[in-house]
Amino acid sequence: MRGDLIDAARGARVNLSALLERALAEELVRLKWRQWREENGPAVAAYNRYVRENGAFCRIGLRWGCRSSPFT
Repeated sequence: MRGDLIDAARGARVNLSALLERALAEELVRLKWRQWREENGPAVAAYNRYVRENGAFCRIGLRWGCRSSPFT
């Protein structure tokens, strides 16, 4: 790490341990979401295509002629 940054942070009374802990936690969450998007992106895209072409699953009762569908 750059010494001038450490010195400035100490001079500003920054709690470096707490700052590092927060930064690591945030970065790990960001990495977890990126991995989730990579793993699930194709399924989400397929679902979005389906909805675009056929409508949402909750509207399926309308296509079957169900007049008492709770989704109308």
